[in-house]
Amino acid sequence: MRLPCLGDRIGSPLHWMNLIMNLSDHKPRFDNVVAHLKKELGALRTGRANPAVLDTVKVETYGSMMDIKSLASVSVPDAATLMIEPWDASVVKDIEKGIIAANIGLNPTVDGKRIRISLPKMTEENRKDLVKVVGHKAEEAKVSLRGLREELRNEIIEAERDGKMSEDGRFRAQDELEKLVKSYMEQLEKIEEEKEKDIMTI
Repeated sequence: MRLPCLGDRIGSPLHWMNLIMNLSDHKPRFDNVVAHLKKELGALRTGRANPAVLDTVKVETYGSMMDIKSLASVSVPDAATLMIEPWDASVVKDIEKGIIAANIGLNPTVDGKRIRISLPKMTEENRKDLVKVVGHKAEEAKVSLRGLREELRNEIIEAERDGKMSEDGRFRAQDELEKLVKSYMEQLEKIEEEKEKDIMTI
């Protein structure tokens, strides 16, 4: 899944001019960046069982590609085990194949009508490598936010240049934009820190 890009505009430039002092109307774009990072980090395997590691798995069954959550319930019987219970027992093998094909380091075992996944213990080196991945993904999200900020800042400047906004209005709009971006940057940093802590907790 790609990060929200600069071309994902909400409305036209005129729409932005009408909403220039109400940046909350543009929050969905920033929310998408945060949601994307949460999903990306949720799919990273840590030392503890988390159903989110299966979010990126696609299962070929019923003539289409489907998510596991659409086919089964996933429980966590203990800290190192995931249990998948399909609502239709006939898709057990399909789910097993999907998990293997996803190549995310999980080894499913069919247990009757269920699938059991036992997570191997992570070494200190594994954890440190994973923390680096977290940092990389978090930085990608921050770059996306900076891009959104630059785009909106340019539109504010253009509004003043075209006579659609006063100089004072431009300063106020830019100030509000900076506050908005700062609040989202703080959200990203908190998500990054919590994930790193989760990874390094044995």
